[in-house]
Amino acid sequence: MKPIIHFFTEDLEFKLKHKKILKSSLCEVANSHKKQIEELNYIFCSDSYLHSINLQYLNHDTYTDIITFDNSIDKEIIGDIFISIERVVENAFKFKVTKELELYRIMSHGLLHLCGFKDKKKDDKLKMTEAENKALEVFQRNLNAK
Repeated sequence: MKPIIHFFTEDLEFKLKHKKILKSSLCEVANSHKKQIEELNYIFCSDSYLHSINLQYLNHDTYTDIITFDNSIDKEIIGDIFISIERVVENAFKFKVTKELELYRIMSHGLLHLCGFKDKKKDDKLKMTEAENKALEVFQRNLNAK
């Protein structure tokens, strides 16, 4: 079955570039972790929109850059990933990277959660960061090959 990957924008002006390359990169990352994307939705939004999702569904009164909802079954990835573009821009500035690189890191972070990676404990964070870096290599290689 062909993977279904959608990109939506909620309550702000945002245009995602290189959608076709991003989709193939996301599939490659998932496959490298022995998973297959069945249906994956990325929803790009504002801080306030994501904050309301955080309150409503997770009962967390905090701002965050990403929230991942996992409906996967076995090796088939099914999920919704909400990303605050305002957080991405702020993090890019904070970490001295491009907005695109930070966006790709956050997008892969959500996918990696759907692949089974955690990030609450120190060891888990290290494994997540390592997997994010490998995912970014996939994104960069595919973008450079275009």
